Amino acid sequence: MDPALSAVRLTVQEAIHTLLSSEDAGHILSTLGTLKRYLGGTEDPVLPEEKEEFATVHFSAVLRCLVSKLSPGWLELSPGGQLEQLWESFFLDGPPDQAFLVLMEAIESTAGPSFRLMKMAQLLDTFLSTGRVAALMEEQCRPQTKPSFPLFQETLLSKVVGLPDLLGNCLQRDNLTQFFPQNYFPLLGQEVVQALKAVVNFLQGGLDCSVSFVSRVLGKVCIQGRKREILSVLVPQLTVLTQDSCLWQRVCWCLVEQVPDRAVEAVLTGLVEAAPRPEVLSRLLGNLVVKNKKARFVVTRKLLLLQYQHTTPMVQSLLGYLALDSQRRPLLIQVLKELLETWGCSSAVRHTPLEQQCYISKAILVCLAHLGEPELQDIRDELLASMMAGVKCRLDSSLPPVRRLGMIVAEVISSRIHPEGPLLKFQYEDDEMSRELLALATPEPAGDCSSVSRDDEFIPYDMSGDRELKSSKQPLYIRDCVEALTTSEDMERWEASLKGLEGLVYRSPAATREVSVELAKVLLHLEEKTCVAEFEQLRQSTLVAVTVTDPEQVAKYLTSQFYGLNYSLRQRMDILDVLVLAAQALSRPKSLQRRSQHGSTVPGTMCSPALAVSQTGNVAAPDWQVVVEERIRSKTRRFSKGCPQRELSGVPNEFSSVAGYFFFPLLQHFDRPLVTFDLLGDDQLVLGRLTHTLASLMYLAVNTTVAVPMGKALLEFVWALRFHVDIYVRRGLLSAVSSVLLSVPTERLLGDLPDELLEARSWLADVAEKDVDEDCRELAVRALLLLERLKDKLLSSSSPQP
Repeated sequence: MDPALSAVRLTVQEAIHTLLSSEDAGHILSTLGTLKRYLGGTEDPVLPEEKEEFATVHFSAVLRCLVSKLSPGWLELSPGGQLEQLWESFFLDGPPDQAFLVLMEAIESTAGPSFRLMKMAQLLDTFLSTGRVAALMEEQCRPQTKPSFPLFQETLLSKVVGLPDLLGNCLQRDNLTQFFPQNYFPLLGQEVVQALKAVVNFLQGGLDCSVSFVSRVLGKVCIQGRKREILSVLVPQLTVLTQDSCLWQRVCWCLVEQVPDRAVEAVLTGLVEAAPRPEVLSRLLGNLVVKNKKARFVVTRKLLLLQYQHTTPMVQSLLGYLALDSQRRPLLIQVLKELLETWGCSSAVRHTPLEQQCYISKAILVCLAHLGEPELQDIRDELLASMMAGVKCRLDSSLPPVRRLGMIVAEVISSRIHPEGPLLKFQYEDDEMSRELLALATPEPAGDCSSVSRDDEFIPYDMSGDRELKSSKQPLYIRDCVEALTTSEDMERWEASLKGLEGLVYRSPAATREVSVELAKVLLHLEEKTCVAEFEQLRQSTLVAVTVTDPEQVAKYLTSQFYGLNYSLRQRMDILDVLVLAAQALSRPKSLQRRSQHGSTVPGTMCSPALAVSQTGNVAAPDWQVVVEERIRSKTRRFSKGCPQRELSGVPNEFSSVAGYFFFPLLQHFDRPLVTFDLLGDDQLVLGRLTHTLASLMYLAVNTTVAVPMGKALLEFVWALRFHVDIYVRRGLLSAVSSVLLSVPTERLLGDLPDELLEARSWLADVAEKDVDEDCRELAVRALLLLERLKDKLLSSSSPQP
């Protein structure tokens, strides 16, 4: 053995013996000073080989000896804190990896709250705040002259990343704020930046380095769910450092390339979320997706096809990253093909949530915005086939947002693959989602705002009192209106008849009942002959009025026609809408029916300003009285203000006697397909409307004598369709269950329908847990809560009263 190395070993052994046995402050300080020479920074340094021997072989043993002597009495042997400062300097000035591991070992092995535990925790806090973790990682990045020990690095990695959890378990309520995860991981991110700066300096000096350990730290932190904390500090600084430096870009590429495979997804997801722009992501990742199969799978499939919780800016940044480099653009085309394949799959449309379908549609539009016309023309046939398949299955959907997604995406694809025209154009609602999707496909060009016309300076002429001149008068009798609507060629008379018919129906109920079925037939088949404002609303409100006036006969006719031949889907859905609106009107008291017939749009309102004035029976007051009364009202303090409320007299529910005519015929033939109508086949939109209609009729029949058989029949209907693939249908079925629970009395429910409720409960629990649609899960939870409430109500009513 080299004599110099033997001397180091003997010196360390003697020093440890002295520290463990001596109580003499001077002797202890002298011994520590001798050992401090091996750490450097003194006036009498030792030989380099002696320093290396001490650091690699003996340093950890010296630190453990110092930890074992830590106590209040031992530190007070030297006045003025000299011994304490010298003791701390061994942990803060020596090799950082060994010092860190000894500190963590000492903290974990110390039981309960104690002076030693808190002193070691405070020293670790100082260790973190003085940048020693950066020095630790820098030491691992240096070229290794001796063989490394994988177990040592793995232990070091687990302690660095798991520090918040370890310290939280050891310190409990005495934990320091620096060790909280929300504080520690941003600090760790800053230390990573410092370590990478040291690596860049090494490379500029011609030294070889490895960032493998830093990559493993980053990957382990991201796997543990702390990617947002560390990357919120790391990414902004790397964004600036890589902007004008190719060397920094290469260091970042090596950093992400050496992340372990199991951590690639977590790191890439965090980087894509944190990177503000595609060019920043390109500087940080380089061509990682081209070199690494796992990264390619995550970027091109996992983040776009299997997940849908990410924001629209993140999708734009991710796809923009693929579009920025010629080596990555083929992946963008591949992504577009796979997205369109999923978008055009009918099974995916039926079984994936609306949010995911919207997410995929956005990704398709962003891809189209990044691809040029030559690239699109090369895959024109594939795009067209996927577009046609996707449009068909989406237009068949019963959910309006799904149909709208199909229309918008199809319009954009058609305009890109056939720029010469003619353009495919649909009619859809211009809502926030539509505007967002179109903005993704057609970004707004930069430019000056259009100039504002100076015509706004002129005051418009008041034309509010003008009326359109009509040559034809409104018919005064219902039969005349029917004749005008069916045979008249005079468009003004036809329009006047349509607009005045609802009022005639309510004013002449006896005459309406004589021709109610004929009138309902005319209105059901009525088509718009001229441009009439709110034609559909006028037709529907008049048909509702006829149904309210003669509910039994008209309901029989409408329900029989619902399953009739030669009706369009629009007419069948009109029948369902009219039945629900008429049932709502019949279930209200007559006074409210009258008020709703005269234009009141708020059910349950007991008075209006006009009615309040008419009740006084006085003529209009003079102007000065109006002014005085207004001043008195403005100066008077009242606890409540509003129209006087009149107490409603008890009246029977008119819907009760006719509810069966509205309800049961709709259930009779739903499983029998017709030539042009198949509820269990392609016409699932109408089936969805039917389920919601039955749920509404059930709810309006609350506390009626027919509610129990209606509830039993409706639960059987629900049970037959409970596994339907269409989301809109399932929503209606779940609403129907809630309507039964709300409308049928508790005693009758548990007495007459126990088996049905038991089966429904298990089905509802399964839907609440596993259904892909969020609204379905929410409706199932509400129905389960109603079931629990009914059970509690029954138990409370059956318990003996004190």
